[in-house]
Amino acid sequence: MKVHLAYGKEGLDVNLPERNLVKVMTMPAAKALSDPDDEIARALQDPIASPPLSDLVRRAKSVCVVICDVTRPAPNKIMLPHIFRVLEENGVSRKNITVLVATGLHRSSKPEELEEMVGADILNSYRIVDHHARNTEEQKYLGQTSNNTPVYIDKEYCNADLKITTGFIEPHLMAGFSGGRKLIAPGCAGELTIKSLHSPFFLENPLCKEGSIEFNPLHHELLEIARMAGHDFIVNVAMNESGKLTGVFAGDPIRAHEAGIAHVRHSVRSTVLKPVDIVITTSAGYPLDLTFYQAVKGMTAALPIVKKGGMLIMAAECAEGLGSDEFCAMAMRFDSAETFLQTILSNPVVLDQWQLEECAKAVKKADVVLVSSGIPAEHRDRLFVRSSDSVESALRQGLAKYGDDATVAVIPKGPYTLVDVEGEAA
Repeated sequence: MKVHLAYGKEGLDVNLPERNLVKVMTMPAAKALSDPDDEIARALQDPIASPPLSDLVRRAKSVCVVICDVTRPAPNKIMLPHIFRVLEENGVSRKNITVLVATGLHRSSKPEELEEMVGADILNSYRIVDHHARNTEEQKYLGQTSNNTPVYIDKEYCNADLKITTGFIEPHLMAGFSGGRKLIAPGCAGELTIKSLHSPFFLENPLCKEGSIEFNPLHHELLEIARMAGHDFIVNVAMNESGKLTGVFAGDPIRAHEAGIAHVRHSVRSTVLKPVDIVITTSAGYPLDLTFYQAVKGMTAALPIVKKGGMLIMAAECAEGLGSDEFCAMAMRFDSAETFLQTILSNPVVLDQWQLEECAKAVKKADVVLVSSGIPAEHRDRLFVRSSDSVESALRQGLAKYGDDATVAVIPKGPYTLVDVEGEAA
């Protein structure tokens, strides 16, 4: 049976034996909005638990609109024109509108990426700036949370009269779901804040996982930071497997986000009757599989359905290699997941250690095999994982190990699909 995996920009077709295949785990068919532009305009005028954006903007002279960086395929080209129209029709000068790219600790945006993200017209007509988490001069200190997280947030955001965040909602490996509060922290937070949010205090908590919200301590930490920084209005969307909008959730940052999560949870969940021997997964292709750092999200997304001691085959192009210099150095430093985990639990948080920590979690449960054309062979075996030249080759290894009757599940879109065993909830 031929299955198409999200891999890089083009995708990857793999041939799998039908007798072993339990399920291809795709998102339930979610109906695309017939008129996304009309739905966004309506949502701004009739938002969730909030006055219309046109009312909120009348008290503001300056506005900061936060958008996702290139690692998130948010439909900025659709959302931003509607937001700008409301702002300008209600007295905000274009020169007083700042678009802040929530890079977190990711690298800065390339010019061609900014054009890809917002379009040439917006890029040439509005002030668009990247967040720089490492530049302390650009951060404002707001105090500490109840968990003693030091809160540093971008001054561009803090100093604006009206604070709007955009984004799209999907399962997230630590915060439960993306969107909402996540654009502020870690998106626009300083390095010290981001390190604290990615410390073992949160990441080793079993409730900090995909789909977990109500009792997720990281989610509540992010909400507390958003309250400290101020958060006036969100415009979040949900998308189906084809990248088409299925819902628009604008208004109060908490209530609108909750409504979006309820919609997304229903539209991205796929289950199997029991754990399987082998899971083939991805990091949803470009842009999320640009680096191994981001691709780890595809590994953790598959963990709920793989047997303890099973095999997880991870297909991710990783066209830009491993990730940041700090992440590369750390990945090359440790010979085993056990040594790495012992080290981080007794030492201060180091930049980007959290994604290697998530990788180590996957390796503790399953035999992880990486299929990647973008990572040099000498690096692949230093990532706590094994490597293979193809998905088919890795699968043959798995069938040889677990037997001809081994069960296989495939997650073509990796972290965009919320997978679980029937009867178990995230």
